[in-house]
Amino acid sequence: MSYVKHIRSMIGHQLLLLAGANVIILDKHQRVLLQHRMDGSWGLPGGLLEPGESLEQTAIREVKEETNIDVHELHHLKVFSGPEYTFTLKNKDVINVITSLYYAEKWSGEIINDPEEGKALKFFSLYELPKDMGDEYLRYMEYYRERYF
Repeated sequence: MSYVKHIRSMIGHQLLLLAGANVIILDKHQRVLLQHRMDGSWGLPGGLLEPGESLEQTAIREVKEETNIDVHELHHLKVFSGPEYTFTLKNKDVINVITSLYYAEKWSGEIINDPEEGKALKFFSLYELPKDMGDEYLRYMEYYRERYF
């Protein structure tokens, strides 16, 4: 049983603080790799911190699990937190996420979508993102574009 499932078994749908990481992965054309999620929205590769793991380790592990690629150089951008990162999920679980955002241009491997993690993986122009991208991810992309691109 995962850490989050274990905690959920004790607290039900009550508010749970969760830390995690997302990664803006760029190709040689400065396009960003996005994951078509199971709920139909698009987002960045990433996920939740496991006990004993650093946020950098989380970012690298989640990218590998979701895309099959190995990140060789990770650059920290910002930590996002606050009331605007509190969400009620479809199953009624309430979460407040603290997300460390990174970007990576140095990576290797063949991009392979894990069908248990998402529907597809695709590169997009930083200025032509999909319309059905989650607000949280749009904020991350806007932050990156305004300061680093």
